[in-house]
Amino acid sequence: MATKIAILGAGESGIGAAILAVKEGYNVFVSDTGKIDDKYKQVLEEKEIEYEEGIHSQDRILTADEVMKSPGIPDKSSLVKQIRDRGIPVISEIELAYRHKGIGRILGVTGSNGKTTTTSMIYHICKHGGLDCALVGNIGISIAKQVAEDPKEWYISEISSFQLDDIKTFRPDIAILTNITEDHLDRYEYRFENYIRSKFNIIKNQTNHDYFIFCADDPVIQKHMKEYPFQSNPLPYTMQQEPTQGGYIRNGQMNVQAGNETLRMSIYDFALKGIHNQYNTLAAGLAAVTIGIRKDKIREAVQSFESLEHRMEYVSTVRGVEFINDSKATNVNSTWFALESMQKPVILILGGIDKGNDYSLIRNLVKERVKAIVCMGTDNRKIHEAFQNDVPVIVNTGSAKDAVKSSFHLAANGDVVLLSPACASFDLFKNYEDRGKQFKDAVRDL
Repeated sequence: MATKIAILGAGESGIGAAILAVKEGYNVFVSDTGKIDDKYKQVLEEKEIEYEEGIHSQDRILTADEVMKSPGIPDKSSLVKQIRDRGIPVISEIELAYRHKGIGRILGVTGSNGKTTTTSMIYHICKHGGLDCALVGNIGISIAKQVAEDPKEWYISEISSFQLDDIKTFRPDIAILTNITEDHLDRYEYRFENYIRSKFNIIKNQTNHDYFIFCADDPVIQKHMKEYPFQSNPLPYTMQQEPTQGGYIRNGQMNVQAGNETLRMSIYDFALKGIHNQYNTLAAGLAAVTIGIRKDKIREAVQSFESLEHRMEYVSTVRGVEFINDSKATNVNSTWFALESMQKPVILILGGIDKGNDYSLIRNLVKERVKAIVCMGTDNRKIHEAFQNDVPVIVNTGSAKDAVKSSFHLAANGDVVLLSPACASFDLFKNYEDRGKQFKDAVRDL
C-alpha cells in the first residue's frame, strides 16, 4: 500500500514535493489554509492530486504516515504541534528530494547573508564550466520538482534554516555556511542558539567523502564549531589567515586550495565589488574548484557574473540623487553590509515586519553615514526608539511610493536613497521582490 503523505502549504515548495511524491507512488493530499495560486492549482488538477484550500482537514492530515511541511509554516502552529504529538514524522521538501535524487549530487548553501549571491555565482560558474546542473531551492525552482521532472548531475541549492529544521537523512556533498547573524528569531522562540543549531544541521549527516566550506572569520561559526562535530572535510575561507586547505585573500589576490587543485585570481577582476562580495566569491571559487570546474572557466565566470535584482541594485539617478534597491536585505546584518559599502550621504528606507531585530548593530554606521531615515512599515516604533538620538530626521510612510517621494524630498544632489529595510516585507507587500519592484516603479515615476 502506498505511503500516505500530507503536504502542508501549496507554494513552490509544497507543489514541487507533491509532483515528486506522486511520481514516486505516494498517496498525496495537499492542504493550504490560504488561497492556492491558479498556476499551482492547475498543476494539482492536471496531475489529479487531491487538494484543499482555505482549511486544514485535520482528520485527513492526522491520519497520514508522514507530513511534508512547507518552510513558511511555523512549528508553533497548533496543527503542527498535534502532528508531532501523534508521532507522525514531519519532513521538509529537501528531505523528500534527497530520498529520490538517485545519483545526482547536491551543493547546499546556507547562512544569514550572502547565500543567494553565493549560490547564484556557483551556478553561473558551473554552467559556464559545462556542468549538467540546476539552480534550486530558495531561488530557482523547488529541488523536488527538479528531481521529479528534469534530474541533473548537480543541484546547486540555496537552503534556508526552515528547510534544515525538518531533515532526517538529507546530506549535501558540499555544504557551504556563509555566516550566522541574528535572523528569524521570531521562529526560534527568540533564542539565537536555536537558529544556530538549525544552520549547523546542514553538516550533521555529512561523511568523510563530503566537504564543508565555511567562513572562518565569522565569530558565531568559530564559537560554535566544536558544539557540532562533523565528519566532512573542512575548507575554511578567510581574510585573516592563510589555511593550507581552503581559500584566502592576501595582497589583492584570491588564493584557493582544495586537494591538489590551486586557483589564483586578482580581486580587481571580480565582477562584484565590496568586502562582502569578496567573501561570497571566495566561497564560490572554493566550491567550483572542489567540484572540478576548469580554472580558466572559473576566472571567466567570476569576471562576468552580474549582481542580482533586489540586492544592491542600482535603479536610477534623478537630479543628482542615486537610488539603490536592496530590498533583499531582510535582516539587520544585510543592512550593515549595504551601509558599509556607501561612500555618499544616505537617506535610508527601513522597516517592515521586525523579526527580533537588534538595531544597535548598525547604530555606528547610521550615525556616520545616514542623514535621514524614512520608515516604510505598519509599525515603526522600534526604529524611532533605536535612532531618535542619532538621526535628525525620521519620517513614517505607508507605501513604496510615499517612501520614495519623502526620500527624494529629503535628499540633496550627491546623496543616495538606499532601500535596505532590515525587515521582512509581509506587512505591506507580497514579498521582498514585490517591495523592490514597487520601489523601482516609484523611482521611475519621479
